[in-house]
Amino acid sequence: MTRPLSMTSFGRGQHTANFRTWTVEIRSVNHRFCDIKIRLPRKYGGLEERIKKEIAAAYGRGHVEVNIGYRGEEEGAVLLKADLTLARQYLNCLVQLNDELGLNSAPDLAMIADYKEVISAEDREENLDQTWSEGIKPALAAALDECLEMRRTEGANLKKDLLDRLAIITAAAGKIEKMVPRLIEEKKISLEARLQEIIGGQELDQGRLAQEVAIMVDKADVTEELVRLNSHIGQFEKFLALDESAGRRLDFLLQEFLREINTLASKITNAEIAYLAVEVKNELEKMREQVQNLE
Repeated sequence: MTRPLSMTSFGRGQHTANFRTWTVEIRSVNHRFCDIKIRLPRKYGGLEERIKKEIAAAYGRGHVEVNIGYRGEEEGAVLLKADLTLARQYLNCLVQLNDELGLNSAPDLAMIADYKEVISAEDREENLDQTWSEGIKPALAAALDECLEMRRTEGANLKKDLLDRLAIITAAAGKIEKMVPRLIEEKKISLEARLQEIIGGQELDQGRLAQEVAIMVDKADVTEELVRLNSHIGQFEKFLALDESAGRRLDFLLQEFLREINTLASKITNAEIAYLAVEVKNELEKMREQVQNLE
C-alpha cells in the first residue's frame, strides 16, 4: 500500500451471483477516528460486523459511509405453502352451506384457494455465509479497490504539495539563520550609539557595555528555535515517506513548527524576519488544511 493516503474517496462495486446483482457504494471524508456507517437491507443485518471488519482493515481513520443493495432475487427465494387443515375447514363449510341452502353448486378448488391464508408465501431461509462470500464480499472488495486508487492518487498530490511548501519553509529558515549574526551585530552597534547619546559623548564603561550586549544577545538568540525547526523539517519529511498512517503525527509537528516560528519572531524584532515569519505561518496554515485530509 502506497502512502500517504487521503481520507477522501468514492468507490462503487458490483457483483452478480444467484440471480442477484449486489451493489456497494463507499464514500469517505476526513475524521479524527475511524467512524463507519453501514446501510444494508434489514434481513442482512447479521453481516454488518463482517462488513465493518473489511472496512476497518482498509481505513485507519475517516468517516466512511457504506451503502449496500441488490437487484433481482435468488431462485426459489419465495416458498409457497398450502394450509391443508384450513382448506378442509373451508371446504366443509362450503359443502354444508350448499346442502342447507339447496344450491346444488359444489365448491371447486379455485374457490377454496381464494380464501385468505389457504395458500401463503414466505421467504425461504437464506444462507448468510453464502450470500456474504458469493455476493456482498466481492462487490465490497471492488468498491474498496476503487476507493484505494482514489486515495493513493489524492495522497500523492497532497504529498507533493506538502513537500513544495516545506521547501519554502526550509528556505525561509535558512535565510533567517544567515541573517541572525548580522542582525545581532547591528543591534550591538545601535545599542552602543544609543548609550553614547544618553551619556553625551562621555567614555563608555566597557564592562557595562559588554554586559548590556550579552543581555541583548541572549534575548535575541534563536539558535534553539532554528535547531528545533530544522529538526521538525527532517521529521516531517521522514513521516511523509513512511508506508503507514502519519496524518496525526504530521498535524502535531505542524503545531510545533508554529510554536518555534512564533517564538523566533518575538525574539528578533526586525521587518525582514517578521516578513519571513508571516510567509512561514501562511504556508503552515495551508499545510495544516492539507494534512487534515491525510490518514
